[in-house]
Order: sequence, then structure tokens, then C-alpha cells
Amino acid sequence: MSSDNDMKMIVAIVRDTDDDIILQALLNAEFRVTRIASTGGFLRRGNATLLLGVTADQVESAVQVIREHCAPGIDPIVKRATIFVLDVDRFEQI
Repeated sequence: MSSDNDMKMIVAIVRDTDDDIILQALLNAEFRVTRIASTGGFLRRGNATLLLGVTADQVESAVQVIREHCAPGIDPIVKRATIFVLDVDRFEQI
């Protein structure tokens, strides 16, 4: 168990057309990821929500992997990913 404030939770909402390649890239970079199917946005497009528990010094690396593996956007209104980085008060694996 860790109560260190250096733990972060990355919540990345990505297009479902990109989630497999992003997930594989994160796993190849040795990040542990949980994928949840989700729907949202104005057009109710399919999304995947990726959850990553990382240390503070891994945040930029994980975000960069996501950024590099999103398909290029054709329509500037449609965002490729939405990423939240949250502080974790407690982290425990059982």
C-alpha cells in the first residue's frame, strides 16, 4: 500500500478507432492499463476510457505515448483524446 502523493491516475478518453493501437503502445511501454468502453460527446461516438495508475514522473511519458498513437484528426472539431491527470490519495494492490 502507498499513500504517497506521487501517484497519479490518468484518465484518457480516446476514440474507439484508436484504442487498440494506443492500448498496445502503452502495454509495450510497460504501463498497466484498464480499458472501459464508453460513449459520449455531441455525436455520441464510441469511445474507450483508459485508466492508468502511474507515478508522477511517468505522467509525461504516458501522455506522450497516447499523443503519438492517436490517428491524425481530419476534422479540427473532433478531438483525438481527452486526458485528465488526477492526484491519488491512496493506492493499494491486493
